Amino acid sequence: QVQLVESGGGLVQAGGSLRLSCAASGNIFSINTMGWYRQAPGKQRELVAAVNTSGSTNYADSVKGRFTISRDNAKNTVYLQMNSLKPEDTAVYYCNADAISYYYRTPLSVWGQGTQVTVSS
Repeated sequence: QVQLVESGGGLVQAGGSLRLSCAASGNIFSINTMGWYRQAPGKQRELVAAVNTSGSTNYADSVKGRFTISRDNAKNTVYLQMNSLKPEDTAVYYCNADAISYYYRTPLSVWGQGTQVTVSS
């Protein structure tokens, strides 16, 4: 079993910054891609940013130049630095990891519980 625990959400004014963290734990053999998704009320969940084990990243067009994703492979942790936040960034942010379980070597797509980010205008 693999778990993801997120932290770092909150309320911030437009133009401000927040840093989200997501740590994976449990019976992990390896983790490939880790990413952040978000879901605003009444909208579908969308990819915000993702990073693989080599450090290659991709971003949604709406956050390019403002958000930076990074990871610490030794700690199985992924971060999302969010700068120049806008009210339209308001959403629940979810961490996701594509992992291989330790004992059975089965692929898993694991989700965190979500953390609320609210940007006031």
